[in-house]
Amino acid sequence: MIDVFFSYSHRDEDLRDELETHLSMLKRQGLVRAWHDRRIGAGKDLHGQISEHLENADVILLLASPYFLDSDYCYDVELTRALERHEKGDATVIPVILQPCDWKNSPFSSLRATPTDGRPVTKFPNIHDAFLEITDDIRAAAAALGRSAVTETSPPRVATAPGKSGPRSSNLRMKRKFSDRERDAFVDEVFEYAASFFENSLSELAERNDVIEHRFKRVSKTEFTAAVYANGEKTTSCRIWLPGRQAWGGDIAYAIGDSGHGQSMNESMSVDEDGYTLGMKPLGLARAHRRDDPLLTRQGVAEHFWEILVSPLQ
Repeated sequence: MIDVFFSYSHRDEDLRDELETHLSMLKRQGLVRAWHDRRIGAGKDLHGQISEHLENADVILLLASPYFLDSDYCYDVELTRALERHEKGDATVIPVILQPCDWKNSPFSSLRATPTDGRPVTKFPNIHDAFLEITDDIRAAAAALGRSAVTETSPPRVATAPGKSGPRSSNLRMKRKFSDRERDAFVDEVFEYAASFFENSLSELAERNDVIEHRFKRVSKTEFTAAVYANGEKTTSCRIWLPGRQAWGGDIAYAIGDSGHGQSMNESMSVDEDGYTLGMKPLGLARAHRRDDPLLTRQGVAEHFWEILVSPLQ
């Protein structure tokens, strides 16, 4: 079994969680044991624990994003030591490109990045395709390190607390309050994800269908439009924008048609929370949505809006 260390910015915590979910089979097969700083228990020495696991890791994942490159701790401490161990052959460093960033001018630019060709995870129409590529690369790294997978019939490992032996519960979440700043930042992240999702999905749609052409236009930092043409005729289009916290109708708005202005909308999303995480809930103007439905993730929001756009084609 190899020890995998996540070096990342907390701004990318949701993407880190998605990646760890994709490593489930590697964990079940006894190939990897993943660690990140959220596993540090209360009262433990934060920097000491990070340093210990960084020194003992077989594989170090650099979750690259603008926030990672901007973090002094990630860049000056974790990255520096990771590359030192990599150069000595004591560990394998794998850059994981989460979001578009200037990583090709970074100290790890010479390393082979994942997903393939360093395409950012958020540029995939479906991010699970990206995480599967990353998982395959980590599996290959485990094999190269000469570790053997245990069979699925082997008894499961008993979960233990960091530095302790014996069983423990996996139900350790505690509710928290999210600040207005966190909620506003989440809205921005969802909007940027949706813009990237639409741009990539439109390109893929046109690539798979000879009669389809598309237009994606970034009107401003808070607005973009999308249009789909079938045999040269505009078949469906939309406008997505941030109306502002004081506006009626939510935090992210959707309107049918790409030439309108103002606040008229056909659907919208509002940021919400369940005490553990932030998410989005649709107003339900375009699709039925019950009050008790789960919060939508960034991908869920993008898929919801995309379904409205492409429904005339289907």
